[in-house]
Amino acid sequence: MFPLVYEINTRIWLRRLSDIYQKPVTLGTVPDKEFDFFTTCGFNIVWLMGVWKPSDYSRAIARSHPCLRTTFLEQLDSLHPDDIGASPYAIYEYSLNPSLGEEEELETFRKRLRDCGIRLMLDFVPNHLALDNKWLPLHPEYFVSVSDEEQDLDPASCFEYKRNQYLAHGKDPYFPSWTDTLQLNYANTETHELMTENLQAVSKTCDAVRCDVAMLILKSVFDTTWGPLTGPMPEEFWSKAIRTVKSGKPDFLFLAESYWNKEWELQQLGFDYTYDKPFYDHITSHPVNITRLREHLKAEWEYQSKLCLFLENHDEPRAAKKLGPNHPVSALLLLTSPGMHLVHQGQMGGFRLQLPVQLLRNSDEEPDSNLSALYQDLFRLTGTELFTEGKIEILELDIPETSGCIAYRRFLDDESAFIVANFNSTGVEIGIDHAELEKLEDNGYSLFSTKQGNTEMHHHDKGIRIRLSQHEGVIIHCSK
Repeated sequence: MFPLVYEINTRIWLRRLSDIYQKPVTLGTVPDKEFDFFTTCGFNIVWLMGVWKPSDYSRAIARSHPCLRTTFLEQLDSLHPDDIGASPYAIYEYSLNPSLGEEEELETFRKRLRDCGIRLMLDFVPNHLALDNKWLPLHPEYFVSVSDEEQDLDPASCFEYKRNQYLAHGKDPYFPSWTDTLQLNYANTETHELMTENLQAVSKTCDAVRCDVAMLILKSVFDTTWGPLTGPMPEEFWSKAIRTVKSGKPDFLFLAESYWNKEWELQQLGFDYTYDKPFYDHITSHPVNITRLREHLKAEWEYQSKLCLFLENHDEPRAAKKLGPNHPVSALLLLTSPGMHLVHQGQMGGFRLQLPVQLLRNSDEEPDSNLSALYQDLFRLTGTELFTEGKIEILELDIPETSGCIAYRRFLDDESAFIVANFNSTGVEIGIDHAELEKLEDNGYSLFSTKQGNTEMHHHDKGIRIRLSQHEGVIIHCSK
């Protein structure tokens, strides 16, 4: 069954609830109304982003960083130091942030989710830890050390943790270093043991983990990035660590944040799901890259069924801003394609301001009630076994791929749904021939449109002709 995941910025969410209810709201006192919302939408997993104890160094860096301040002011007209916190991805230790409640309140929240049939997902950050993490004083060998000469060449890439002793900041090799973090040294087997222990500790508090930049500690990537300083990794980390956790919790879910076409490799090492960045890139390109999207949706089922599709998350621009008028039809494709589906807090309401993860307060945005209603309709329509388990068949159209249209069929046993999408700023007429469509008049069908009733459709001997308006998507559900 393909899960539907809801990502929540936990610190912002609880602060907003506290303002609404005019009293402190912690994880243990979240109002019932929020759980009703999760259930109504049909979410299977709630991802509480950013629950771990914050780093003092990371908070100080965020408050003084000029470039970060610029991004903060894009969200808020005025800033107070208390509006800025540590990055949730500069981990001090894997214990609950005291501002979110007492340690046992996380388990209270998890139990309330479980009573609703929903799993709890939390973050695990394998690549780096905070500058002031609790392990550094006794175990600097867990981190990548840097010589004086290397420090002279690139002072911004490392941290002087003792006089004339330097450790590398964590980084993605294609971007500047994360200056509030230290890079873990996976050439050291003791680092593997430490992070496996941390992963096991996290797994006791939740039912799934989203593993930050999981591809950075693939042996091939680590050895290329850090091997000249550390020597090679002795073995892959993920396969052994995942087996260790699943030996005691076989149903525990692992989601990898993955890029650079490393999805298949991470799946082979044991991940249940991996980010589907290609889907995101194809559907958010201008114009939408229909050719590549079609080919991507034709992927082998073993691979495709383990992908996690999204239109936005805390790292990406807001879908409403990025997609513009194509947001509704993109949402339809998101929720009718196979795989795990990730919906970000604020996405359903069409929020347009991307929130930096260090901010503890956000601007008020008026939700788009029509878009919210569309998402609710799509959740209802796609929450059935046809979409949570059914296979996919890409359909041929009688118009060129450059037309900006795509169509496919989801099917399970004798049930089918045809999805047709037009990403153009003009209307289009499409002919689709398929044996299942020949039965429409005999067996009956239902038609759902993102434009609510503007669709024209006509039957013929071998299928249908359908006229879509601009930026419109439809689901034609054939009755059993």
